Amino acid sequence: MSVAENAEDIAVTLAVGQQKELPAVPTAAGQPRAREMHAILEIGVRSNGAPGVVTGAARGAGSALAEVLIIDTSRSMLHPDAKLHAAKDATVAALRLLPEGTAFAVLSGRFDATLVHPGPGREVMAVAGPAEREAAERAVRILDADGGTAIGHWLDLARRLLSKQSAPVKHVLLLTDGRNEHDHRAAMRLDTALEACEGRFVCDAWGIGDDWDADLLLSITRRLHGRAGAVRRESELPAAYEELVNGLLGTAVPELRIRLTPTPGTVIRQVKQVVPGEQELLATGTEFGGRGAEYVTRAWGEETRHFQVVLTADPTGREIGEDLQLAAVDVVVPDFGRTVRLPAPQPVLVRWTDNPLDASRPHPGVRRHELYQHAGAAVARAYRAWLRRAEGRAEADRELARALALAGELGDAQLLGALRRIEAAPGTGRVRDSLKDVDWQHLILSSAMTTPPQQQAAPPPAARPAAPRAAGAGGPAGADDLVECPDCKWLGPADSVYCGGECGRLLEGAV
Repeated sequence: MSVAENAEDIAVTLAVGQQKELPAVPTAAGQPRAREMHAILEIGVRSNGAPGVVTGAARGAGSALAEVLIIDTSRSMLHPDAKLHAAKDATVAALRLLPEGTAFAVLSGRFDATLVHPGPGREVMAVAGPAEREAAERAVRILDADGGTAIGHWLDLARRLLSKQSAPVKHVLLLTDGRNEHDHRAAMRLDTALEACEGRFVCDAWGIGDDWDADLLLSITRRLHGRAGAVRRESELPAAYEELVNGLLGTAVPELRIRLTPTPGTVIRQVKQVVPGEQELLATGTEFGGRGAEYVTRAWGEETRHFQVVLTADPTGREIGEDLQLAAVDVVVPDFGRTVRLPAPQPVLVRWTDNPLDASRPHPGVRRHELYQHAGAAVARAYRAWLRRAEGRAEADRELARALALAGELGDAQLLGALRRIEAAPGTGRVRDSLKDVDWQHLILSSAMTTPPQQQAAPPPAARPAAPRAAGAGGPAGADDLVECPDCKWLGPADSVYCGGECGRLLEGAV
């Protein structure tokens, strides 16, 4: 595939933000020699006017999207029945937006899961076209509600359906009005289903009514790399579904992999997404060069996400006051029929220091994520205290005031607005009377959403220009394009800036 730059090529950007200094000697008695380095990866995708992979013609005859719509049809959806009517309207609205040729299915969820369309009997998906959409709409319109809720069954049927599809974008949109109250009676428990589904598709989960559980929605979407949402009024659901499906149709990159290659002695401890929400990432199990690991992210639109990487390294025998590489960060996009301009690899560095003050300043991105964690914990404590009614009122007020202060420090207008819905009056820091449980559920969802700082960290200046790389390109240009480190004799790609071997030093002639 040609990698010549085109105005409509999709472009991926990568910047590494970190506070490089770490203490070379233990700061407290008994502290281990290894130190933790926290780095923030800012990865952006820009479509540059190119159509989304779902609506574009990049894949030729094949469908780029496989979609499963799951409707909660437990008995509680009839109390009030406006919930079921809204669920039907929203599902029909989503069906009408699916492009021609899209593989789709509609499921009804109760104690078990039923294939509403294309119908029970065979686990197959329909193909979007006028006749199939009309048939699916008719099937949705006659749905009734009865029974209980066992979401593990619903997700497992979606998994089985999607496992037969080759579309690069596999997505599930799940709606529920309650809690997973019959999980203990289900043959497929939710935890088991999530383990089986993880990495198979992206799932967005939405709540409707007054009895849904924010923690349940978040537990699903964090494992399945989707986003959780809810509507305050049933009539808002169709518009919310339309917005969500339109965003899905704008998917620019179905899958993007973060590749970390640590230098010898460096250990990868954790990789997680921190913006627009926290999601733990697990290594794929594939190693590169005996040390590297890849972490999969999915369904990128035109957006920027932040990831936190935690590495540990031992300063024993290392130079003091010199920038050394701990790991190389690379972005890999598996081929999906489009040209993607990928960024050059970036280093995660360390500068060992014997000055405690130099090593005491956290990177602003790391600090920001800590503040979000504290704010979310304060909201959770305030909710638990509120559940104790009069006995917990004082604690609920204290935790709400703490969450408000943290949201103010973050400068997050969305979180501040959500907290002020709970506050009795502006500036009081007291919990409003006559709150409902659902008010807290909305707040818990809002506290799980994160935003980057207003001023983004600038990417480090390129030490040497790198040619654009095509999607799927992640390695050296060729066996002869190598550079040797004069210190430890490491051999690596010719465009390497830092040694990827034992010493981690800046290579001569790199700047």
